[in-house]
Amino acid sequence: MTVTWRIGTRGSALALWQAHTVKARLEALGVAPCEIVVIRTDGDRLQEAPLSDIGGKRLFVKEIEDALLEGEIDLAVHSAKDMAVTLPVGLHIAGVLPRADARDAVVVPEARGLSDATLADLAGALGPTPRIGTSSVRRVAQLHRQFPGAEFLPVRGNVDTRLRKLDAGEYDALVLAAAGLHRLDRGSRISGCLPVDVCIPAPGQGIVAIECREDADDITQTLVAMSDAAADVALRVERALVAAIGGGCQLPLGAHCRQGEDGSLELLACVTSIESEHEVRAIGFGDASDPEALGEQVAERLLADGARAILDAVREYDGPLPADE
Repeated sequence: MTVTWRIGTRGSALALWQAHTVKARLEALGVAPCEIVVIRTDGDRLQEAPLSDIGGKRLFVKEIEDALLEGEIDLAVHSAKDMAVTLPVGLHIAGVLPRADARDAVVVPEARGLSDATLADLAGALGPTPRIGTSSVRRVAQLHRQFPGAEFLPVRGNVDTRLRKLDAGEYDALVLAAAGLHRLDRGSRISGCLPVDVCIPAPGQGIVAIECREDADDITQTLVAMSDAAADVALRVERALVAAIGGGCQLPLGAHCRQGEDGSLELLACVTSIESEHEVRAIGFGDASDPEALGEQVAERLLADGARAILDAVREYDGPLPADE
């Protein structure tokens, strides 16, 4: 009897792109037909509420993970940066797709016709006091240096909803993940990408993670076989840093791992304050034979250089603290 593998996913256009990409790769390997199962999460239901008010971005995965644990689906597909660093007992990340462009992108209204802009071009086009839409503390803290007079405004909704709000004049620019725009064939809307050393991306940004039950040996083996090795190493480094620093979904943290052709690794990371432009940065080097060690090493440097005080302030902060979408 042919058994169909059920793939759990959110119903957004980007989530469906991710799930259908995984489905196609599995079926190309000769896996039995796969079925897409759309699961509506609390994060999807509460589109207008600040993420800090409704529990942080894990609300984009919780119901899907619950369905996985209960056997209603066989595997789940997520944006890696939406996943908590500590997974529910019985689940693990068994595979990842190749990493797309991990950078953050600036998008201006379509009528401006701006593309391939440098950072200086963007600053000039936006003027001294632009209204920039982003719900990410990480982005706001880093971009204050580049746009000191900007007003940073929260924005929720799927990519097309955000673009409509931008073109309607609610914002002068948006900051979005470049990977999502490219995957949705909206790459032409990118006015310019922010260099990684200017705005360090969220841990896992640009990576699609595939989660399954630890006791599902056949699924695990297949996912491991189709997993992209470079993306897997990068994700392990970045998640190890988050775990070592004691961070959760709402931590204002950036982390990006680069891998050289010789297997050498470079990890650039930062912890940013909530109410000021203060940030602590660290860089470390390692190799692919022990990626977690590099994440732990850089976490130690961040904490030693002052990140601990920032994290203590985050834990005591009682104002709105948007998660990194």
